[in-house]
Amino acid sequence: MRQDALRNRELVLAAAREVYAEQGVEAPLDVIARRAGVGNATLYRRFPDRAALIEAVFHDALAAAMQAGEEARRASDAWAGLTGYAADVFAGMAADRGAVELMTTPITGVPSLDALHVHNADTYRLLLGRCRADGTVRDDVTVEDLLLALAALGCALPATEAAAPGSWRRLLALLLDGLRNVDSEPLPGSPLSGEQLGRALGALHRLPVASVEEE
Repeated sequence: MRQDALRNRELVLAAAREVYAEQGVEAPLDVIARRAGVGNATLYRRFPDRAALIEAVFHDALAAAMQAGEEARRASDAWAGLTGYAADVFAGMAADRGAVELMTTPITGVPSLDALHVHNADTYRLLLGRCRADGTVRDDVTVEDLLLALAALGCALPATEAAAPGSWRRLLALLLDGLRNVDSEPLPGSPLSGEQLGRALGALHRLPVASVEEE
């Protein structure tokens, strides 16, 4: 790649990181081009569509999140692994609206993100199963319950961070504490299926539906 082409690519990536953090990943590409100081044609030569740009901007962060999931799976204490992983994910989302949307909505066509969504669900499924087996977590909670609750809390992150930075820690602790196996009444109703979870996640931001593989 020529030096000027490389410079333009880095300008676009830097601008996209800023715009996505401020406005989310649905921000118009021409806004990113203007922020970078390049023409739309220059942006599209480097990144032919939104998915390609998202992949380039978030690839390293998504790889780090997957690594955090691997570490959580190896935790000797399943509850510590589950809660620590959830805290790591939320810490990464807290200051970046773009990251919130990546983790809480079924955006498709971004290879690193597609892989992380599967890995994320499998990580929670594995840890939740271990917690149920050792009696830490109530028997009637499913991975779909947990994923939807975490996504709903994640969608509130931009608002809560604007009002009181760091308040997500209290809310996440409250949510996770509700999973504990205590003397509680059974959960009402039936758990969501993977298809129902996909529809619910899609409705959060009115994006195309993607389902999570059944437990």
